Amino acid sequence: MLKYILKRLAIGLVTLLILSTITFFGVRAMPGDPFEQDNKVMSPETYQALQEKFHLDKPLSEQYVIFLKNAIHGDFGESISKKGKLVSDIIALRFPVTAKLGSIAFVVAMLIGLTLGIISALTKHRWVNNLITLIATLGVSIPGFLFALLIMIVFAVKLKWLPIVGLQGPEYYILPVAALSLGPISSVTRLTRSSLRDVMHEDYITLSRSKGNKEFRTIVLHGLKNALLPVITLAGPLFAGMITGSLVIETLFSVPGIGAEFTNSITNRDYTLVMALTILFGTLVIIMNLVSDVVAAIVDPRIKLGK
Repeated sequence: MLKYILKRLAIGLVTLLILSTITFFGVRAMPGDPFEQDNKVMSPETYQALQEKFHLDKPLSEQYVIFLKNAIHGDFGESISKKGKLVSDIIALRFPVTAKLGSIAFVVAMLIGLTLGIISALTKHRWVNNLITLIATLGVSIPGFLFALLIMIVFAVKLKWLPIVGLQGPEYYILPVAALSLGPISSVTRLTRSSLRDVMHEDYITLSRSKGNKEFRTIVLHGLKNALLPVITLAGPLFAGMITGSLVIETLFSVPGIGAEFTNSITNRDYTLVMALTILFGTLVIIMNLVSDVVAAIVDPRIKLGK
């Protein structure tokens, strides 16, 4: 397994290099100038000093080499749009907010999704299965931002039950978490239901029942253990996706997380912040994919990593 992990980490580093390279040249191909808004009140000397400070006066290839050297040491320098603030300080301040929101939404999505999926797979009541199927279908059909707007209008504007701006207390998390977890709940529900249904028709389930084992024991020890493997494989990418995909939700609910910073950095052509966040999100996706594969192999020894 160690060999597999090292191999995946090496592939991840190559992937990050490709991602950062595409992003580096992509953002610099955007029309406009990082100091465009200040050009009217900025003297030529100040403009030239800023160009030199961020190495924008050098050829693009030389800028790229400087970026790689600094990135290797984790140094992304100062934000272009936020004068005097280091990129690392901005991430340290904002990312924990995004990570907390995404983590809570992930836990909610897994708990509700697994529960609904198991009930749908095992229930003998057709109306229950149809209701869960309807919920899962709506969940994957309604865009997250649209669902967010709907629950904001209903629970915050009309009923005035819940706040919608910031994250000052536990009640502030309810609507953003609901909006962020709707799609994942549906995905986990559908995957759990289909996987558990397939497993419950396997020969080892029939053998367990024939030995006189109680149905609950058969489901937990033999059914769920094998049915949850696809869910475990999905969990890693799902978690990374909920962290990196919360940008719109954070903007709608005015959450002081990294999402707004990422959006603003692109709008303001803040090259240093864009590159740092791209590498951060890319690293998160790579690590969570690796973690889900390793956990799946631990749960089921039959899975041979690296083959």
